[in-house]
Amino acid sequence: MRLFSHTFSAADILCNSLDSPNHRILRTWQICYLGGKMNPNDQYFQQQQPGYGAPPLGQNYGGMMAPPARTPVMPNQPQQFPPANGPHNMNPYGQPSPRPPMDQSYGHSPLPPQGANPHQLAQQMGGMSLADNSLKSPIPTMYPPMNGNVSPAPGSFPPRPPMASNLQASPMPPQTLTPGMALPRPGLMPPMQQMGLASPQQQYQNGPGMENMGHAVNGQQFTSPRPPMGGGFPAGQPGGFPGHPPMPFQQPPMQQQQPPQQQQGGYDSMGSRYPSSPSYPPGMSGPIPGPNSQPMPPQQQARRLDPDQMPSAIQVMEDDKRSRSGPFATSQKGLVPPLVTTPFVTQDQGNSGPRFVRSSMYSVPALPDMMKQTAVPFGLVISPFAQLEEGEQPPPVVDMGELGPVRCGRCKAYMCPFMQFIDGGRRFQCPFCKATSEVPSEYFQHLDHTGMRMDKYQRPELCLGSYEFVGTKDYCRNNVFPKPPAYIFVLDVSYNNVKSGLVHLLCQNIKSILQNLPRESVGGQKGGARVGFITYSKEVHFYNIKSSLAQPQMMVVGDVDDMFMPLLDGFLCDPVESENIIDQLMVQIPAMFADSRETETILGPAIKAGLEALKAAECVGKLLVFHSSLPIAEAPGRLKSRDERKLLGTEKEKTVLSPQTTFYNQLGQECAGFGCRVDLFVANNAFVDLATIGQVARLTGGQVYKYTYFQADLDGERLVEDVRRNVEQTVAFDSIMRVRTSTGVRPVDFYGHFFMSNTTDVETAGIDSDQAMTIEIKHDDKLTDEDGVYIQVAVLFTSPGGQRRLRIHNLALSVCNQMADLYRSCDLDTVMNLLMKQSVTKLTESSPKQIKDGLINRSAQILACYRKNCASPSSPGQLILPECMKLLPLYINCLLNCDALSGGSDMSIDDRTFNMFAVQTMHVGASLAYLYPRLVPIVDAATAAGAPEQEDQQLLLLPSPVRCTVDKLRDDGVYCLDNGIHMFLWIGLSVSPEWIHGVFNTNSAAQIDIDRTKLLELDNQRSQEVRSVIGQLRSTRQRHMRLTLVRPRDKLEFVFRKFLVEDKHGDASSSYVDFLCHLHKEIRNLLN
Repeated sequence: MRLFSHTFSAADILCNSLDSPNHRILRTWQICYLGGKMNPNDQYFQQQQPGYGAPPLGQNYGGMMAPPARTPVMPNQPQQFPPANGPHNMNPYGQPSPRPPMDQSYGHSPLPPQGANPHQLAQQMGGMSLADNSLKSPIPTMYPPMNGNVSPAPGSFPPRPPMASNLQASPMPPQTLTPGMALPRPGLMPPMQQMGLASPQQQYQNGPGMENMGHAVNGQQFTSPRPPMGGGFPAGQPGGFPGHPPMPFQQPPMQQQQPPQQQQGGYDSMGSRYPSSPSYPPGMSGPIPGPNSQPMPPQQQARRLDPDQMPSAIQVMEDDKRSRSGPFATSQKGLVPPLVTTPFVTQDQGNSGPRFVRSSMYSVPALPDMMKQTAVPFGLVISPFAQLEEGEQPPPVVDMGELGPVRCGRCKAYMCPFMQFIDGGRRFQCPFCKATSEVPSEYFQHLDHTGMRMDKYQRPELCLGSYEFVGTKDYCRNNVFPKPPAYIFVLDVSYNNVKSGLVHLLCQNIKSILQNLPRESVGGQKGGARVGFITYSKEVHFYNIKSSLAQPQMMVVGDVDDMFMPLLDGFLCDPVESENIIDQLMVQIPAMFADSRETETILGPAIKAGLEALKAAECVGKLLVFHSSLPIAEAPGRLKSRDERKLLGTEKEKTVLSPQTTFYNQLGQECAGFGCRVDLFVANNAFVDLATIGQVARLTGGQVYKYTYFQADLDGERLVEDVRRNVEQTVAFDSIMRVRTSTGVRPVDFYGHFFMSNTTDVETAGIDSDQAMTIEIKHDDKLTDEDGVYIQVAVLFTSPGGQRRLRIHNLALSVCNQMADLYRSCDLDTVMNLLMKQSVTKLTESSPKQIKDGLINRSAQILACYRKNCASPSSPGQLILPECMKLLPLYINCLLNCDALSGGSDMSIDDRTFNMFAVQTMHVGASLAYLYPRLVPIVDAATAAGAPEQEDQQLLLLPSPVRCTVDKLRDDGVYCLDNGIHMFLWIGLSVSPEWIHGVFNTNSAAQIDIDRTKLLELDNQRSQEVRSVIGQLRSTRQRHMRLTLVRPRDKLEFVFRKFLVEDKHGDASSSYVDFLCHLHKEIRNLLN
């Protein structure tokens, strides 16, 4: 927007968005001015065309009718606007128009001809500089809010002046519905007018159905109301989009590109479509004038961008919950699933559910060049044993007897719903390699008149996307059926673990932990896992817990250089049969080592001892290793201290993030080869070199848990809960996974905790329900829409009951010829999971600056390609975001600042390595929570819950999260923040004394003992409600998070604020708003 002295003295642009399934758009809603009028024919204020909906749903697939088009859920409350002063004209809807009549005396550059595109609405933006110094002038530091208000830091720019009292707006007329297209989903993005996003319905230059854009349905029009965007607008606003004059509906001609504005002084003006910003070149206090503008008044002050007007992750999640909660049927090929934060129930109708397999895109480009041009990564996130929600059916087990699973004769793909039976049912064609194979006589079945097998819906492998086959001897090691797996507890009994209370704590709780061992009935017999116990310091101790003994026996192996198994019978026993002996042992171990003064420990020989025990018992299993210090004793696997945290964040950080020796890599490969998974529970007080010893867990599919400065009274509950969940959730042992794809695409890179002895097989000694593996898919050949893209994930594993099985997951994706379809079908959460794991993996090879620059360049290329190819020509000042990727700038900025990628010298090397290990096994839901933490107002939880729930329903309804920024923290509020690893409870200093007393049993927030890690169990409703909310939040995460209490201006508040990801933290990071401006500049550079 160009500002003229005779019309404006200040401008503050607020916008909202018209959410459409194709891209993000900013509309000007309010303009504060002191004089001047706007031209209703201005191309910036003309009506927009409704956007693309979901892909056409008319096609049938797999013999099932496609589900009907979903009607979007409209908000219940009308859009509200600030009151206007004084009477004005009536709008076409019979309501007072808050905006004065418009004429052509508005100080704009020459207007386009009357026939200009009425469907192009450009965001008016004034005066933000995207020069190089834009990121060097951050939003002012905000001190902790006092009495509900945010106080700017001393020396920050002046507060925003009040909006002009004569603000006017008039509603926009209803919008037409395009035939065959779904209604736009309302309000997926909060007001983002300040970013100058493009019109809601930019017509695609290469998009489908251009001839259908812009026609009304039977002459009728519909309104698209918006949900309330929060704050101070009066009710009674009609449907449509206020703030715009009614425009005549007409077929739009092609809009011409607006000439660029002049640029002065080497600084790029934001054009007329970018909001004001605090960062201007030296000596300038406003936007750079355009060619036809007049000088700006000297009193014009720069405005900061309002972060609340940026795309909101919370708003996207809430809108998806409203529109897509409930059943999700998988019958349609290429159907984009709900977000991971949306509660849904999968109905398996031929494709695997999104809890098992998620794709970063559900419409794959037909040509590899299109994939390369868009730069959108193509990947899969696979959680083969993910936990199911209530109402979902577990994959059924199919026993084919001696015949075994029916497979393709060429590529060995397993029978699935995508196989096509021909020749009367005697042969079938494989969708992966196009070969035809004979149907075994035992499996033959006639076809019906549609070409389907008569028994299709009686066989899970023909009608479901996920199922299991019972393996024959051919699928077993040495052609011998496996034994039930074993669990071995390997406990460091050196001085550190004894002093911290870990040894006593674990022995005290081992009985309850063993009750969570998974049990499974196989062949009518209930099989159970066996357990064993090893302790170590500088030598290794084995224990005989045979049930026939009067008391446990201990055997010591002092020669750690050549580890062997001294017990052939009695080491691994059934925990139920040997319950009494195990109880005695758990009493004796703390007593035996209570006076230990051993500080030098080993680690490699202890893990080797567990492996030898499993080999002697001829069974697979897992080791739970509880370690405390750097292994410096004279033994294989001895390490040196290299605690050089000053290298973190520098070009040399890869030297301390890589293993210092290959011993633990080789040991991990040996364990993985036999089916021995290793989980590390590290309770360290000093540097333990997790980057080296953690390789054993990484290569065997294990997890790493870290408890720095462990104290049993503070961290005991967390350790016990983590061990209990770890034991309970491991459901597959000695597994091999292979991903098969149809021709034209192929898996190339794999990310996670596993070992690969070749380029196709992913070997893990154990998989739990919390783990996921991410695979990048390469597009290397032309695809056809008739064939589609087919993916089959096959996991061969041993069940907890000792049965060899195959779990199969199938997924069919559609093929597109238009870029618009690709951008419309992306799953941003899956894209971020892939980008995060790729970036973390590169840390041991590249510098952090190269990785971060690559992320910024790729995200800019993704958005620039969309801007260039999928939106009609418009001002370069517009930032156009695809609907499915409008949160890409936010999540990329979160990734750039996360601990796994950007942890500097303010954290230890082990902490940084722990974060790197943690993100490598995260599924999509966990990675999203890690990048964008959940900030929940706890005080609202108690007040909103009201009366206690029924006795049989103890869970309270969790409050909705708020945006992760300090601006949302009220001094009279209490907030819980967690990212899956850390949990904070922030307590404002002005919280009511009644609430404080009910929860903490003190009279004020200043008296709370912030060193506590557990809330008091007080006998009142408020205390019970808060503890219930904390428990529910913890239950949704993979790890039991330690609760840290924080108050404003406490020493720990600095740590807490690091997880408010929309804010700026230090000179090395950018706030969300700053990064969005920087990314916009990068996009413009690419377009130019």
